[in-house]
Amino acid sequence: MDVARSAFTPDRIRGATGADALVTLSSIEDDGLGEELQVLWGIEPSRAIHERSALPDVDGFDAPEVLDCFIDAVRWGAVSSADVRALQVPFRSGIQIEDYQLDPVARALIMRRVNPLVADDVGLGKTIETGLVVQELLLRHRARTVLVVCPSALQV
Repeated sequence: MDVARSAFTPDRIRGATGADALVTLSSIEDDGLGEELQVLWGIEPSRAIHERSALPDVDGFDAPEVLDCFIDAVRWGAVSSADVRALQVPFRSGIQIEDYQLDPVARALIMRRVNPLVADDVGLGKTIETGLVVQELLLRHRARTVLVVCPSALQV
């Protein structure tokens, strides 16, 4: 965390006088590790500084179903530290996937720069294959944006 004097004065923002602190925050969350955000501390709603964080007091055991759900959530949320050879997308998609539809996903993961051409026979699931590749790359933080190119005659 870094704190500096803001170039913006609060009178421009809310009619007050004086300068507010510009606070730079870095994310420590698994999905956004290292991402930075700058905020004007004086106008942040519900702002508070927590000097120390502590674990909650334990007053009993969770039900086995709750623990099972928690373990699943931790396992599913740990994609960035997961085995690079294990695909995550078959467990996160809400469709039935054929084995051959995972081949483009596996090939995309070993490519240094992912730019696959998905073209096969009609009805074999090019849209599904492309969606699986995109979802896997997004889950692994290897892509932020995606460009899909198709002929104008195929656009609906």
